[in-house]
Amino acid sequence: MLEPIKKNWRVLLLVAVVLGSSVALFAPQFAPETAAGTTGDATQGATNLQYGLDLAGGTRVRAPLLGYTATDVAFDGTRPTQVASDVAAELPNVSARDVNAVVADDTTSTTGSPTGAVDVTDPAVDEAQFRAAMDASGYAYDSIRSGVTDETRGVAEEVIRGKINEAGLSGGSVQQVQSITGEYFLLVEVPGEGREDVIELLEERGTVQIAIAYPDPEAPDGTAVEENVLIQDDFENIGTASQRERGSGAYVPVSVVNEAPAGEQSPAARFQSAAVDRGVASAAGGATCNYDMSADALAENSDPCLLLMVNGEVVNAFGMVDDLAASMARGSWAESGNFRLTTTNFSDAQTISINLRAGALPAELDIGGQGTSSTISASQGANFRFYSAITGLLAVFAVAGMVFVRYREPRVALPMILTALAEVYALLGFAALVGYPLELAVIAGFIAVVGTGVDDLVIIADEVMSEGEVNSRTVFDSRFRRAFWVIGAAAATTIVAMSPLMVLSLGDLSGFAIFTILGVLVGVLITRPAYGDILRRLLTIR
Repeated sequence: MLEPIKKNWRVLLLVAVVLGSSVALFAPQFAPETAAGTTGDATQGATNLQYGLDLAGGTRVRAPLLGYTATDVAFDGTRPTQVASDVAAELPNVSARDVNAVVADDTTSTTGSPTGAVDVTDPAVDEAQFRAAMDASGYAYDSIRSGVTDETRGVAEEVIRGKINEAGLSGGSVQQVQSITGEYFLLVEVPGEGREDVIELLEERGTVQIAIAYPDPEAPDGTAVEENVLIQDDFENIGTASQRERGSGAYVPVSVVNEAPAGEQSPAARFQSAAVDRGVASAAGGATCNYDMSADALAENSDPCLLLMVNGEVVNAFGMVDDLAASMARGSWAESGNFRLTTTNFSDAQTISINLRAGALPAELDIGGQGTSSTISASQGANFRFYSAITGLLAVFAVAGMVFVRYREPRVALPMILTALAEVYALLGFAALVGYPLELAVIAGFIAVVGTGVDDLVIIADEVMSEGEVNSRTVFDSRFRRAFWVIGAAAATTIVAMSPLMVLSLGDLSGFAIFTILGVLVGVLITRPAYGDILRRLLTIR
């Protein structure tokens, strides 16, 4: 029973991969989710494959983020939020939200203290004004460059990705790409959507507020909510997610405006009063929040909670630590307006940071300047899919014809072609399984895989058959091993050559490199050994 399996396990593995790919391609449970109110016809057909912009039609936007960055800024022990506030104070009519300061992990000033970078994202600020503000703030720096910090780009990328996912746009993607001159761009691709809709999506701003949920016996569910305790304009600065200095967990630093016209309460003072009045903060300590998101109400015996609401929906609930509560109870917290929203993990902190920004980008995309946008109609995408399929079939037939002309033996050539096609089929199954959208570059990778795959199989066949008949399994195995060393070396060379294209931010070339490398790995690990077993069975005399 086990002996046949042992002898043919490589072929059986190939069969299993093909069956698994069939499940990924056609099983309904692997189909991409479609947003409510949409059909998904632009990106999905008879299979579970998703098509990117080239093959489905849609809009591509490639643009840099507007802003300027001061590099190697000597913070000299000052907190980044304070550095940002100091620089913003030197810029007229610029909010601290439009100035970001980050500490570099691996650089220090001449005094031994960490250095960092400061960027300004207000489009009204030019380089000269920013330079003057940096000089006036008293923080030493190395230079001023166009563009924003890595952290600001990362936040913008996550915000756009969240917008795409929230809109249920199947196949939509966003990534950072770098030009040959070193400039960074955000590349946004949204299949099935027109340019105006995509631009509106990128510029759309949600509504955000912090409310307080507190027990109220007279409320229908026992929970009353005081809304608009803090609104978007009340935030002076929303920091990026950071790991806690000690212990596990993460946090998002937040600053609330602590100034107001004479005779009025500042947003920080108003928030402080509401927190004390509703029992979130007291001299005795803070609050332990236990909010039931499904019921949209406080759980039994829960203390009052701070609620983060985006577009009217509760997305996060928080309690309050004792130190912060005590400072609010004393009335001293409003003088600074700084606090942290803490979470158990970094991913949640990133989500909170994005939610607090209410889907607004931290910096504007320069679409009308250095940026570009293009649109491919759905009919063009359908034509590209058709021509891509035709090109792939022609490539297969051309390769098959050359193989048959060379060997003139169907028992050698036919398994070779079927094995190469199985390799492509496995890659299609992988793309369907992970939801990777197919682009023209990916199709080119598939065609390259067919060529390199058949080339490797030709090496196997030539090495095995070049020295006459294969009169034993031992002879076959000896010749096959020699061929496999050549194939392995070629595969390693291909992987090394393609790796930079895969890891560098080079747009569509990444997809080409990824699937070429995957094809090589599938070939070396699965299809080439399986073909060897098939060929041994067909050629070995005994």
